[in-house]
Amino acid sequence: MHIVVLCKQVPDTESRIKLNADGTGFDMEGIKWILNPYDEYAVEEALKIKEAGKAEKVTVMGLGPDRIVEALRTALAMGADAAVHVKTGEDTGDTSSVAKALADAVKAQDAGLVLAGCRAIDDDMFAVPCMVAEYLGVGQAHVVSKLEVDGGKAKAWRDIDGGAKQVIEMALPGVVTATKGLNEPRYASLPGIMKAKRKPVEVVEPAAGGAKAKLVKCSLPAERAAGRVFEGVESVPEVVRLLREEAKVI
Repeated sequence: MHIVVLCKQVPDTESRIKLNADGTGFDMEGIKWILNPYDEYAVEEALKIKEAGKAEKVTVMGLGPDRIVEALRTALAMGADAAVHVKTGEDTGDTSSVAKALADAVKAQDAGLVLAGCRAIDDDMFAVPCMVAEYLGVGQAHVVSKLEVDGGKAKAWRDIDGGAKQVIEMALPGVVTATKGLNEPRYASLPGIMKAKRKPVEVVEPAAGGAKAKLVKCSLPAERAAGRVFEGVESVPEVVRLLREEAKVI
């Protein structure tokens, strides 16, 4: 079986995000980019399935500009065999067009299983992998914390409200998205990093157009007002008054 893992490059959580001059997007200058942490769970699971003898090859795939190859190299250093770069400009399109381009690229790989992170830590849409499954016309299991693969079938466990577990059985090919608890992603070893530099990265061009939505405006949340400090028991009536009249919480 051939496993394809969808990977996204996202800003490091410690990066300071700034809007561009016209407020229609973000200023990318000086941002540190990393492999989406939830996609690391997907890469690790693919590698575990291969190591268990249930897959022959793991290919990582990402869509974006040239810089995304760095994230793909991270996954290659973890142990993936090959990578596919679906090359675009900085404007990658909306979730629908991204999913369509990835689905087209996955079809060319003849994958038996597609893995991905359940969410990206930048836009937090929870959408693209599910749309990929729809475009491929295959079943999906979303936000999975345990996975078993046996031949042409997969069994996935999902955590749902109230601490209950939902179990999904599906025929392969299919799409599974990973969440925390599925595994503990490995660190790339020095030999793995060196080997990653020599592993192939195929570049494909997506079909133009297809976006169904356009980002019109971005805005940062309002800055919090400075806190106020009250001292002594005698300040209690004033605190109560402010909570009632200003904060309106009592």
